Order: sequence, then C-alpha cells, then structure tokens
Amino acid sequence: MANNNDKKVLNVPALRFPEFTEEWQGEQLHEIAELSKGIGISKEQLSENGTPCILYGELYTKYKSEIISKIISKTDIEKSKLKHSKQNDVIIPCSGETAIDIAVARCVPFDNVLLGGDMNVIRLHKYDGAFMAYQLNGKRKTDIAKLAQGVSVVHLYGENLKSIKTYNPSLQEQQKIVKLLSMLDERLEVQNKIIEKYESLIQAICDTLIEAEQHKVELSFNDFGEPYSGLSGKSAEDFGEGCQYITYMNVYQNQIIDTTDVGLVKINETEQQSVVSYGDILFTLSSETPNEVGMGAVYLGDTYPLYLNSFCFGVRIIDESKIFPPFLAYYISTKSFRKAVFPLAQGSTRFNLQKSDFMKKMFLFPKVEKQNKIYTTLKAYSDKLSIEKRIAKLLCEQKSFLLRQLFI
Repeated sequence: MANNNDKKVLNVPALRFPEFTEEWQGEQLHEIAELSKGIGISKEQLSENGTPCILYGELYTKYKSEIISKIISKTDIEKSKLKHSKQNDVIIPCSGETAIDIAVARCVPFDNVLLGGDMNVIRLHKYDGAFMAYQLNGKRKTDIAKLAQGVSVVHLYGENLKSIKTYNPSLQEQQKIVKLLSMLDERLEVQNKIIEKYESLIQAICDTLIEAEQHKVELSFNDFGEPYSGLSGKSAEDFGEGCQYITYMNVYQNQIIDTTDVGLVKINETEQQSVVSYGDILFTLSSETPNEVGMGAVYLGDTYPLYLNSFCFGVRIIDESKIFPPFLAYYISTKSFRKAVFPLAQGSTRFNLQKSDFMKKMFLFPKVEKQNKIYTTLKAYSDKLSIEKRIAKLLCEQKSFLLRQLFI
C-alpha cells in the first residue's frame, strides 16, 4: 500500500492503495444521503418466525462488526407501516449510555429488513454503505459524539447528523477499502466464536460444580457487602476525557472486568463519586429485557480513582469470611443466580433492578472454603480464555489502526 504521510495534499489518507491518486471529496451527510428514523418494534413483539428486524439495542449487543452479515431477530407484527431497509442502508442508534457509545454505525446489506424505533437510518445516494459505516465508526466517531445531547441518557437526532462532514473517494476505492477491512472482521468473528465456546465451557463447569455442592449457606448480599451507585450528575459533554470509568458493556460482557477497556469522564475535585476497589462486584441496573438486568462482573484490578458508569451499581465486600470475591465472578453468571435475579426486574419498555430488593434477596452459596477450590479449578480455563481475548484485542487494535490510516 502507498504511504502518503509526506505529501502536502490534505484530502488523501495516510495509507492508500497505490493505484488510486485522486483527492477525496469533502461532503456533508445531507448532500450524499437521505436521513430518516426507524419505527418502533419492542422486544415483546419479537417472534421465532416472521420478517427479519433489527432493534436499536442490538447494535450494541449483537452486531459487532460494521457489516451485518445475518439478521438475528424476527417479528410477525403488521409491517406495512414500518420502516423497511434498502440494501446499503447505514443505521445508528438514537439513544445510548454515553456520547461516544452512541456513535455506532452498521451497514444493512439486505432489502426489507424492518428497522425498529430509536434508530437513525442513512440511505446513501451512490456511495458504499459499508465504507460509510467504517468511516463513521472511525474518523467521524468523535464528530458524531459531539452532537449527542442529554444527561442520564444521551440522544442523537438525525437533524444534527446531517451536518457531519465526510470524506469520500471513488466508489472503486471505497469497495477496495471495505474488502480489506471486512477480511479482518471475518477473522475477528472467528476469534469471537472461539471465545464464546470457552465461555460456554466455563459456565457449564461452574454450574455443575456448584450444583453438586451438598453443603451450602443461605446469604443475601447485605450479609457480606455494601452497595454503592455509579456516576451521577453527568452530561454528554463530560465524557471523552479525564478520569477512567468502567463502561456498561464492560460489566455486561465480562465475568472479570477488563482493566484495559475503560472510558474517560471529567471529575471535579468537589464531586462525591464512588470509586471502584479490588474485589467489588458490579451489576447492570437496567436493560431492554428483564433477563439482561443484573448482569455482573468482578473487579480484580488495582485500586485507584476508577469510577463506574451510571447504569450500574457496585457491591463492596465487607466480610470475606463469608465470601471469596473472585469466586463471585463465576457464581453471578450461573443459571441458578440468573433465574433468581430475573423476577426482580421491573418495567415495561425498559427494565430496572431495585438495589434494595436485590441486596436483601437470599441466595445459596457454597461455603467459603469450597468457593476457593471452585475458583481455582475455573481459573485454569479462564487463563486460556484470557489468551484468546488478548488475540481478539490485538485484532481490534489492528483494525483501529487501519480505520485511522485508511480514512481522512
């Protein structure tokens, strides 16, 4: 590939395929696309059969790469008045936890997929949708984040997206860039499947070991811990620089918090915000479905000014004679624990977990000596899982490098 680092022409990327030499064109989104919104489809309206559909929350949890290769959900509701996709559409959520998280673009390479509410739809006139999704997730991500509005929940409106400045080469160059990046995404997808298999194995072993334990004690989290809240009083403008905080997805996706995957938030010296410490158990407070509320992970990193996002809460262990904190990383994802937490979720369109109800809920735990043994057994598998996650992280870093270098 050609390197343009030393060239004085501004409208070309730092890294480029050598057969392309023309400057890229700077264009606002409204000049190259029609912007609209999806139309509401709730989780309760999903079905096993029906028309393929995408809900905005799935852009965070289900679709990890810029090009959606397979539609996961279906609905059998009346579709004549709903928003239908056109092959090459680009979709971005309208709502999210933080400004930087909301800047998530995905390309829909299929016609007639139903696009749910709370979703911006970008219908390009002539450019490649996958190229635009990669550009919006890379060089334009910060520009999009600056447009988000709100405090506890941030919103991104299509009217504001119209002004986003994009830089675009010929369609042929766009397609060649997409081909390169999509090959990397395919390798990353394979790696993620390896990770999922390890996680399923660890979960199955954990469930078996705990269920086989004969001598258990009944405890509530109040019996050995104290709850604390995540960040409060923050607006979209506070995120993107400053002190480190643990994101919602870090808690949602992991058993043990990934200490390298953190966000940044401004914290004033006068603020009274809770700090995460070693051994703390962190839980999600809200989600679109009741079965995703109360997902948890344990923090086993160093103690320093590290904060927790506002959609989660933490529990600090104050009595380690009853609980071995690292063991909870596995226990809180067992089938029995998840089954017990499920009824605590309250809501209709969005479900929330009341900390007070959760803290007094009784659970059956192995004795602390057995907790240590179970943790030791599972850690051997977790260490192998960590290696696979490091490989995935390196692939993500390679992709991030290319997103910076291949675009203006």
